[in-house]
Amino acid sequence: MLEDPQQPPDLNLDDTDFVPRRRFLTLAGMGLLTIGFGSLAEGLVGSLSEPLNQQVESLIFQPQQPIPEFPLSAIEPDKLIVNTFRFTPAIALETYRLIIDGEVNNPLSLNMSDLQRLPFRNMVIRHVCVEGWAAIVQWGGVRVRDLLAIAQPSPQARYAYFYSADGYYESWDLDSVMHPQTLMAYQKNGQPLAKENGAPLRLASPIKLGYKLSKWVTRIQLTKELGEKRGYWEDLGYEWYAGL
Repeated sequence: MLEDPQQPPDLNLDDTDFVPRRRFLTLAGMGLLTIGFGSLAEGLVGSLSEPLNQQVESLIFQPQQPIPEFPLSAIEPDKLIVNTFRFTPAIALETYRLIIDGEVNNPLSLNMSDLQRLPFRNMVIRHVCVEGWAAIVQWGGVRVRDLLAIAQPSPQARYAYFYSADGYYESWDLDSVMHPQTLMAYQKNGQPLAKENGAPLRLASPIKLGYKLSKWVTRIQLTKELGEKRGYWEDLGYEWYAGL
């Protein structure tokens, strides 16, 4: 994962041997658009590539369709690269709380015991970094959709912001948040999540690139609209939707 590196990563993906199907279709669609419409399309792609990418990926994305998972034997324990955004925060479990607020009817403040009493889900998925590497990892935790079922989103809620203890921030569309394989994870490969991997709680999902998968999450805020700030890397020019 581009687990929040201090320097923007090299986006040359020539060395990668894995391109997710939906991202391939998105890139292929962009290529066909340019070929079909020549200079006009080139101008559109240059000025509107972000919303166009988002529209294409949103059309391909099926909000409730599970992504195929891997057997336990496929786990690659040494391939998940650990980077940091600014620093690795020290979080005391005794005082940790996950806040869920914003466009919800039932704001929540949950400690780890509260979270661990909720239905547990684990999954073995491919974690894909924008830097061009990937790792098969087992994540375990609670589905975000189960948390939001308790928080009761308002009809106006369309986006979710994830805030982290180190100052990192991300935003997702609500359909992706509600995907059945979007977790707030507190286990990795069957063991308690390590501090460097985002303990006590981090996002895990097979439907987004690694920089969307925030570590050390302390707050989930539902909103009607995207604010001026959309995500740490997105505000530096990265794609917002970042679907796989």
